[in-house]
Amino acid sequence: MREITLGRTNKKVSAISLGTWSFGGESMSGKIPVGWADQPENDSMAVLKKSWELGINHWDTADVYGNGRSESLIGKMWKKIPRKDIFLATKIGWDKGPYNNWYHPKHMKNNLERSLKNLQTDYVELIYLHHCNFGKNNEYFDDAMNAILKFKEEGKALFIGLSDWSSKKIMKFIKKCDPDVIQPYRNVLNDNYKSSGLKNYEDKFNIGVCFFSPIKHGLLTGKYNKPPKFKIGDHRKNIPDFQNQEILNKMKLNKNLLEKHFSKNPNPVLHALIGALFKDTPSGCVLLGQRNIKQVKIASQLGERLSKKETQWVKSIYK
Repeated sequence: MREITLGRTNKKVSAISLGTWSFGGESMSGKIPVGWADQPENDSMAVLKKSWELGINHWDTADVYGNGRSESLIGKMWKKIPRKDIFLATKIGWDKGPYNNWYHPKHMKNNLERSLKNLQTDYVELIYLHHCNFGKNNEYFDDAMNAILKFKEEGKALFIGLSDWSSKKIMKFIKKCDPDVIQPYRNVLNDNYKSSGLKNYEDKFNIGVCFFSPIKHGLLTGKYNKPPKFKIGDHRKNIPDFQNQEILNKMKLNKNLLEKHFSKNPNPVLHALIGALFKDTPSGCVLLGQRNIKQVKIASQLGERLSKKETQWVKSIYK
């Protein structure tokens, strides 16, 4: 597994990071599905063990994944593997609790402490603000920053991060937040990493970057022949693209093109989709959900950068 230096953290981490959102299982936020269906605990535990064995040492979770279930599964692993071998990241901000905003300082403190308890560790390497929704007038930004910086000062987090589905939102707060690492949404179909200015800022200030949703929850792999029927607690149930036959047909066609173009690679589709993201960010990492041992083995073979010509071609077929 290729390693990268995660920006100014100066920490060496695997280019492919392990995303553990699915480990939380089916989950609802009110009437909105926010989890993943059909994820047995035994598979999750096996994934954690195998990823460690194959050199995937950057694990990403969040307090809200299964209401702490994902974190708790990770916490069980320290009886089997050394805690020091893992660069551990978690997030806070999607659980409002009894308050009217995501970043109420008292609730943040409680959730941060709960995360450490679930993870069975005294600290995490990285703690993210999970999103950039700080109120209509950004009135909760200072509370969020004070809470997360205090956590860092107490030695309970080595670094702080900022995440969001929108690169533009991250750009809006990046200077004031001054994160060590950012986690933007990015894939070959949805990519404003450069146009938002985030790429230039990250390069200028040596900020670590970890892209999430590189295969858009599996949609870009072209594995769906018809609209899938996801269970109630699976967040993909509310993603319209999965129910659009025209889009599924396009993804299937692209899959065939990638398999032909990169036929010498054992994992041509993922090699292309992931490798294209590394082209302009060789020191970045990509967050990939791995739900079983087979997927971990495949992930461990990824991380190679595409050439400029290959990257341009891959992106062109998704326009």
